[in-house]
Amino acid sequence: MRVRFACFAMIAAGAALALAQPPGARGKATATVKGKQVVVDYGRPELKGRKIDDLLGQLPPDRMWRAGLNQVTTLETGLDLMIGGKKVPAGKYSLYVHAPKTGDWQLAINSDPGIELIKIYPQAPPAVAQALWPRLDGYSKIADKEVARVALQSGTASPAVEMFTITLEPGGGGGTLKLAWGDKTWSVRMTPA
Repeated sequence: MRVRFACFAMIAAGAALALAQPPGARGKATATVKGKQVVVDYGRPELKGRKIDDLLGQLPPDRMWRAGLNQVTTLETGLDLMIGGKKVPAGKYSLYVHAPKTGDWQLAINSDPGIELIKIYPQAPPAVAQALWPRLDGYSKIADKEVARVALQSGTASPAVEMFTITLEPGGGGGTLKLAWGDKTWSVRMTPA
């Protein structure tokens, strides 16, 4: 019983320490498509000398990554879009990336908004208690809310990118949503629906 309590106390202390740390950099990518705003809001993890493959090795068995750090990564669009050939209605969505050990990565666009931190961690400080966090307890719990899953085209970043970066690059009547980290990039086209 003492061992179990000690383990629980260590986990709780670790969670409290993590919450006391600075929240990490946030990034915003914006674009205007047919006069309407498209915005991606995301956390920006840093490599800090680590390799992407080592970090991806820490993913859960379903290989779903929250496409950022800390709070949920969101895509908000003021118009219907075709992303990777699939229709995504105007609205706000959470973004995840399926990063299999082999094969192409996929962007998962989900209507689940995330979960309030206070529901995961009741002792969360008031300043962040209402913040929405991704579903780290298993993507399968929200898989039925997936609006679209699209293939990402992989590429090379030169020079390498230390902080994970999402950009919305205009062009061709729409644009490209691009993820970059380390020496790798992943992208998908988006156009008005």
